[in-house]
This record gives sequence, C-alpha cells and structure tokens, in this order.
Amino acid sequence: MSKSNTTENDILKAMLQGTDPSWRAGATIYLALYTADPGEAGTAITNECAYGSYARVAITKSSGWTDSGSTFTNAGLLQFPECTSGTETITHVGLVTTASGAGQLVISGALTASRSVSSGIQPQFAIAALSITED
Repeated sequence: MSKSNTTENDILKAMLQGTDPSWRAGATIYLALYTADPGEAGTAITNECAYGSYARVAITKSSGWTDSGSTFTNAGLLQFPECTSGTETITHVGLVTTASGAGQLVISGALTASRSVSSGIQPQFAIAALSITED
C-alpha cells in the first residue's frame, strides 16, 4: 500500500512541527474501490468505482483492524452494496476520509487479483483479506 502525497506531508508535519493531521482524530475511515490506481497525487474520487448502488464502506478505527506487529488486516467482513447497474473491474482499494465526495485519499494499493463487478454482484472482503504494511 502507498500513502498519498498529502498523507506523506501530513506525517512529516506531525513529526517535525507537531501538527495533528485532520484525519487522525476521526473515529471512522472509509474503504473505497477503484478501477485504476488513484496514484499518490490522487484524491478519494480519482478512478473511483461508480457502478449502480456503489458506496464506500465505513470502518471504525478502534476495532476495524488487527495489528500483527508489522501488518494490519481487516478485523471484520467488509461488504459493499450489491451492484444494480453497470460493469466495472476493481483493481485497487483505498482508505479515504469521507463517506462520499472528494475527501483525502490516505492510503491505497492494488489488489492481488482484479475483481469484476456487474449487476447482482456484491463486492466484499473476508476477515483478514486486506493487508496494510509500511512500504
């Protein structure tokens, strides 16, 4: 997974200037799906999925992740709404600061295998299916 340029700058500001990033204090972070790499310069909406009924999934920070020392994995099943129209191929996921719209892309990464979504398909990630490690 890769941090966005904005997140990298936020971390440097926190370490060197004592400036608390706005995304740190929130109790929730949101998982978003992407059809291509949003890139380190991207925002939450860069290449974001737009199939019928798509919505980001809220994850409670205090209980949503399992820490194994150097890798964090999702602690629960993460289910997106079922696709009602359109066809897309999901290639990347990202953690963003808002439930919708152009919030900050905090971190993103490629899936090990792309996933096709069409009407009737509900994208989901089983417990521990998503891993986050520091690059």
